[in-house]
Amino acid sequence: EVQLVESGGGLVQPGGSLRLSCAASGFTFSSYAMSWVRQAPGKGLEWVSVINSGGGTTSYADSVKGRFTISRDNAKNTLYLQMNSLKPEDTAVYYCAPAGLDAWGQGTLVTVSS
Repeated sequence: EVQLVESGGGLVQPGGSLRLSCAASGFTFSSYAMSWVRQAPGKGLEWVSVINSGGGTTSYADSVKGRFTISRDNAKNTLYLQMNSLKPEDTAVYYCAPAGLDAWGQGTLVTVSS
């Protein structure tokens, strides 16, 4: 069974930084592109970033470009999202998801507030 465990969220002030992690198991992690998706309070899902299976190609939503960095360690079956210069509008539950699989973790809550 596919298991995805997001962690690293918390409360941070505007301008601060957080690093999110996603520990994956139950599938061949290194064969899948991986995405970060978020859901702000009262809003729908928003795609944030994607990284290809080998980690050499990345893409970002315009709203986070230049501030967030996606990366992965295939030897550890782990996906990361480094978030810098955080804004209140980044407040959301963040989920990781493999491309092509109907699989989601519990998510991790990021709250950006003064």
